[in-house]
Amino acid sequence: MRASQPALLAAGRVIAELRDQMVTQWADWLGDRMTAAPTIPRAVVEREFRILLDIISELVGPMRREVGPVWIQACEHYGRMAATRGLAAGEVVEELQFLRELLIRNLAPILAAMRARQGMAIMLRLNRVIDKGIAVSVVGYTDALVATLFAQNGVPAFQAEYDGADVGRQLDAIEHQLHSLVKQQER
Repeated sequence: MRASQPALLAAGRVIAELRDQMVTQWADWLGDRMTAAPTIPRAVVEREFRILLDIISELVGPMRREVGPVWIQACEHYGRMAATRGLAAGEVVEELQFLRELLIRNLAPILAAMRARQGMAIMLRLNRVIDKGIAVSVVGYTDALVATLFAQNGVPAFQAEYDGADVGRQLDAIEHQLHSLVKQQER
């Protein structure tokens, strides 16, 4: 099954238009998890959510192959940040599962208006994207924990150190990479 180009573009457009609303819903759902590590400001977590949703809006469209590596990089970063926030691996999975739920809820009206085959193709694509993101996030999470253990000579710590400037640069790099690909496509 292959969704037609207009259907893909419509789904991507809806995700882009509802991005800020979904970020707020996602952040509100997190509640105490977000404040569990007071060193990581809510604004940083929300910025990461916005980046993930920007990437997803491109992944359902015609640029899915070009944007795929950016998705992998962003999800790995998300997993590392989840380790810094003090989450368990299951909580990382749960947070991205909630992203799937948000996408389904917000895309339901547009998918219902499409032909069944188109809507199903888009949902299958989104599910593959989220599933891959979950797997990569857990790998990033595990890598962060292992790196922390090695950095502390095998003595476990509750959370890794948080360097706000470094995280900002990493998020800037992911955003720049995404925007470069989008601009390239527009030419």
